[in-house]
Amino acid sequence: MSDDPFAPTPGASGSALTVLRRLLPTVWHYRGRVLAGLALVLGTKLAMVGMPLLLKQLIDALGQKPTVLTVPAALLMAYGALRLASALLQEIRTVVFARVLARSAREVGLRVFAHLHALSLRFHLDRRTGAIGRDLERGMGSIAELLDTVLYMVVPTLVELGLILAVLLIGYDLSFAAITVLTLGVYMAFTYRMTEWRLRWYREMNEANTEASASSVDSLLNYETVKYFNNEAFEAQRFDRRLRELEDTSVRSLKAASLMGIGQSAIIAVGLTALLWRATAGVVDGRMSLGDLVLVNAYLLQLAAPLSYLGVVYREGKQMLANLERMFALLDEPVEVRDRPGAPALRVGGGEVRFENVSFRYGEREILAGIDLTIPSGRTVAVVGSTGAGKSTLARLLYRHYDPDGGRVLVDGQDLREVTADSLRRRIGVVPQDTVLFNESLYYNIAYGRPDASREEVLEAARAARIHDFIQSLPQGYDTGVGERGLKLSGGEKQRIAIARTLLKRPAILIFDEATSALDAHTENEIQRELGQAAQGRTALVIAHRLSTVVDADQIVVLEAGRIAERGSHAELLAAGGRYAALWTMQQRRAPGAAHTDIGADAEDDADESIPALTD
Repeated sequence: MSDDPFAPTPGASGSALTVLRRLLPTVWHYRGRVLAGLALVLGTKLAMVGMPLLLKQLIDALGQKPTVLTVPAALLMAYGALRLASALLQEIRTVVFARVLARSAREVGLRVFAHLHALSLRFHLDRRTGAIGRDLERGMGSIAELLDTVLYMVVPTLVELGLILAVLLIGYDLSFAAITVLTLGVYMAFTYRMTEWRLRWYREMNEANTEASASSVDSLLNYETVKYFNNEAFEAQRFDRRLRELEDTSVRSLKAASLMGIGQSAIIAVGLTALLWRATAGVVDGRMSLGDLVLVNAYLLQLAAPLSYLGVVYREGKQMLANLERMFALLDEPVEVRDRPGAPALRVGGGEVRFENVSFRYGEREILAGIDLTIPSGRTVAVVGSTGAGKSTLARLLYRHYDPDGGRVLVDGQDLREVTADSLRRRIGVVPQDTVLFNESLYYNIAYGRPDASREEVLEAARAARIHDFIQSLPQGYDTGVGERGLKLSGGEKQRIAIARTLLKRPAILIFDEATSALDAHTENEIQRELGQAAQGRTALVIAHRLSTVVDADQIVVLEAGRIAERGSHAELLAAGGRYAALWTMQQRRAPGAAHTDIGADAEDDADESIPALTD
């Protein structure tokens, strides 16, 4: 049996009991508060049921001509005390249980958030950020509402109904209890059927809401692209289509809710009228006192509210469950790269990296086949090749975004599948081709490489990446915000921030994924020197298009269709007169003496070899 309290129940996914079972361990952790709250609720309901009884006694006592001596002062005081107690206990219950509601939503939401970060790159390449964020937001909100509703609305209402029925059965004839039970049964059956019918529209409304949110977030994240193609009107029309779907489904859902509300009100009205008719007849026949009539009427009013609310609870409860189903569906997404039980941390000595007969497929497509490659400790190996050759897949296997389908990837002789992914990734630094920054300050984005670093260490990393002087020239210096995804910075500035935070991480192994692609020639030469110094004593894997950036590598590997076509130093490969030499010649012809010519005509942007339509 799984130790995970949020693990799904086999064969019962999506049911109300399953959702509640997955929430129960979190709630049970605060069982003291839960039980105290239930005790307070029971006290509240006893006070509420007792008030009509005291009111009956008071009215019957006043049936005779009242005098100073016959005014039942004790009954008056007791009635006031019960009313105060019911309100006071209800508020205390809210205070006692508030922490349980907030903490449960926090713990489950945090668990889902952490799980999303644990999912593989494959999942996140297919995700829609706006949709996931919306599902998480609605799910977290529904947790507190569902727990509060079930524990302190449904259960207390049923207790109150039971107490009232007991009083009616004991003090009056069977018809009062029979009418009450019949009304409740018809009401619940009607509510169930109507809610199940309406739930279809609610789910469609949720889906439309999620799609609209995802569409707006996607469009705003790609603001520059929208502007480049003058597609503001197109994006507005696309968003409006989603909003029209949301409008239509919302109207249908609200119409269904109104129809159900009308039916519920009619059932309650008929039941209450029947009860009041029986009580009035009893007074006329002399079988009941005026106090009995007031008592039954008071109970009728007390029953009307919970009966009405039970319908709302059921309807909204189904909606909450629908929200939680979507959030738990995220939690049920399988983790593709998972540590083996008891896996040790990676022990890095020299940092030698070795690919042994590595193969990898993405779907039906073979990306790598039989790759044998060693990067000796403290050496730099560059991997070049045309689009789709498999370069980025090597880096992602080394970082363990994926596990190979065949063969092994080793660091200092340790199979990466046998050590913890966290310890591996702590020892690897990556400077990607496309740098995306957090919408925070420049200091925050550099310090992200090692959040516990001192300010001087952060500034030193910025100096090493040749970005310190630029930052100091800004009015707000390191406190300057970079905007959404770093849009306030140029491509070169963003890349230098990425280099700085990677240097701050102080990794044993470096991966440079076209790290200087966005820089001008002068800055590129400076950064190349800094990267060369940073790589001193470290193992480095360089993924490159531009041959000029890898001429000083200890070894250059040419990939073609997922296989190693050539390997050797720059001079050796030129002397061999093979594919590398041909690409080098092509570079010289296209831009003699330039340092920014790609290695192939189709190499403007190295589309990820393993993931179609996404850049390296």
